[in-house]
Amino acid sequence: MVSETETDDTQNFTVTVTNEDREAFKRLDVYLAKQLPQFSRSTLKRLFEDEEISSEIRLSLNKMPPAGTVIEVEVPPPVPTDLIAENIPLEILFEDQHLIIINKPAGLVVHPAPGHYTGTLVNAILYHCPDLKGVGAEKRPGIVHRLDMGTSGVMVVAKDQATHEGLVSLFSVHDIERKYEALVGGNPASHSGTITTTIGRHPTNRYKMAANVKNGKTAVTHYKSIKQFAGATHMELRLQTGRTHQIRVHMSQILHTPVLCDPLYGGSDSHLRKAPAAIRQNLIDYPYQLLHAKELGFTHPITKEKLHFTAAPPEIFQNALQAFSE
Repeated sequence: MVSETETDDTQNFTVTVTNEDREAFKRLDVYLAKQLPQFSRSTLKRLFEDEEISSEIRLSLNKMPPAGTVIEVEVPPPVPTDLIAENIPLEILFEDQHLIIINKPAGLVVHPAPGHYTGTLVNAILYHCPDLKGVGAEKRPGIVHRLDMGTSGVMVVAKDQATHEGLVSLFSVHDIERKYEALVGGNPASHSGTITTTIGRHPTNRYKMAANVKNGKTAVTHYKSIKQFAGATHMELRLQTGRTHQIRVHMSQILHTPVLCDPLYGGSDSHLRKAPAAIRQNLIDYPYQLLHAKELGFTHPITKEKLHFTAAPPEIFQNALQAFSE
């Protein structure tokens, strides 16, 4: 059974697997090609690799999931296929022949998409690593995970296909350490805890995600307060899963302490009005959420070396912390 919706230029399909489907098909890619004949199997494979085909359970293209599985297929508008290498400065924390670790600045988009065809991390990485094309997805070469445009911090990019596949596997089974820090508005009711919800597309705003929506995917965030201030809290957050906007949704919707300056989830003006004048003056026009991916740890897929990287938050984040402490 297939249902279709369309928001702007993006097509969204919901496919529900039945017992009859399982009897008729042995492979998920063949089944999806039959259910969505307007897309070739190669297109569906690319969408799967780009994480545009998803479900509550882990999917594999070479086997059918259980009956009752709801599969979401999101087909974004096309972007130019010719990616341009651009000489964009990168803060490189580590590099070997297999992968590169960078400290992404706030405001840098990770990969080309409608509205951001150039000036992205992919464009910068292609300049630094000219042989990256062909690693992973065509339009996201080397990209294993993403940070929102406004989120800064540590990212890993694969430089060869074996490393890409190894890192994707680590992320898919959550065998990777990711810690973030954030400045949030207000003080949470408890100093530490674990948030477990589902997260999916917001029912009325396609640019937002929301907790506990129909067909959402499980999202788990562990949090603790590093320091509380009058009207704000410095938080440490550890991701067990990595859903789109996960921390931002959990902070805003579940703890009711949105990340400061978050333009999408309500953490800008209302909470800044309670902050000291010096902080309001510095942050009132800042367009990005004060959220930073400070730690990334994993086992190197090729060398099997234990790797761990940290990066300090941007200067504006550190200045806000200092001002709250005074």
